[in-house]
Amino acid sequence: MILEMKVPSPGESITEVEIASWLVKDGDYVEKDQAIAEVDSDKATLELPAETAGIITLKAEEGDVVKVGQVVCLIDTEGAKPSTLTSTEESPKIETPKAVETPKPVIENVSTSYATGTPSPAAAKILAEKEIQPSQVQGTGRDGRITTEDAVNAKPAMGTAPISGNRSESREKLSVLRRKLAVRLVSVKNETAMLTTFNEVDMSAIFALRNQYKDEFKTKHNASLGFMSFFTKAVTRALQLFPDVNSMIDGDYKIHFDYSDISIAVSGPKGLMVPVLRNAENLSFRGVEQGIGNLALKVREGKISIDEMTGGTFTITNGGTFGSMLSTPIINPPQSAILGMHNIVERAVVKNGQIVIAPIMYVALSYDHRIIDGRESVGFLVEVKKALENPLELLMNNDAKKALEL
Repeated sequence: MILEMKVPSPGESITEVEIASWLVKDGDYVEKDQAIAEVDSDKATLELPAETAGIITLKAEEGDVVKVGQVVCLIDTEGAKPSTLTSTEESPKIETPKAVETPKPVIENVSTSYATGTPSPAAAKILAEKEIQPSQVQGTGRDGRITTEDAVNAKPAMGTAPISGNRSESREKLSVLRRKLAVRLVSVKNETAMLTTFNEVDMSAIFALRNQYKDEFKTKHNASLGFMSFFTKAVTRALQLFPDVNSMIDGDYKIHFDYSDISIAVSGPKGLMVPVLRNAENLSFRGVEQGIGNLALKVREGKISIDEMTGGTFTITNGGTFGSMLSTPIINPPQSAILGMHNIVERAVVKNGQIVIAPIMYVALSYDHRIIDGRESVGFLVEVKKALENPLELLMNNDAKKALEL
């Protein structure tokens, strides 16, 4: 029996995918549920499992864009599984031909002298006019002297200086995901009135809380107490104070959201992904850290689903993990705002009239000015700053152990 394997629908609104790579070869025997291919959609990379066991015949090439429901391979369910050789006696013996000795070439000695590589006066003038070094010319005169004819026939070398090192090039087709991302990012710049406001955050209070409770938090919850939980809690608090930042444009309408689905930018093997932390406003510090940890693991293992990548209302991205000091993050459409985190550097700041050293992070809020005014954007970022600099009062209700469920 021949089974036709068709491309399943990876999610709503997705009509086609690209065969990123075949994990098997034409004529291989595959087991049921074995991953046979990786396919790229405009949102994620997914594995295509075999629907049954048998001999596979491929009907599409790597790089082909295929429609959802299109047949991409056939599986012969009556195909026999190849047997494995169990003894050396079953293997055919192959005689190795004896090496044939190749006679060594005879190299004639070429006489050299002070004249070797030296141009005659006439040849030297010609080479100078051509801007050719004598060392780049093979002399054919007596004892290797460069003759006038050698100089006339000499060709100038490409470039003014010899180039060393590898200068190879390669050409690789962009994946569907990367091509779609390129289109989306360009559309954001062209179709939104994007502006960015900046501020700085003194991370001293968060450093103190993490140093005090991170070991106990790790032991009890099997999760690290990182910066993302503080930032997520600060963002959801600020979104409640400035709801316009948690909205988006749909034609002539503004859509407000009573919930905060926070998209968290995560770097994976296929590039930057933004899985969504649902109803983050209701999550505890433990819930945020465990939720982000689970989503990040799925991204790195290529197991993130389409549903887990769609529907966010606000995005947080952390360029600081790569060493970025300051940047302008690009809005994740159709959302209206994104918060950019950056690296933490000890800087001289003024506190109570005194110059002190403190761990400082620059933060950036990019927003769509069509729907968010300057008052809301600046006020939102100021509230994020306040919460991060006073987390015990504004994020933990003055009870760190209860907030961290310790």
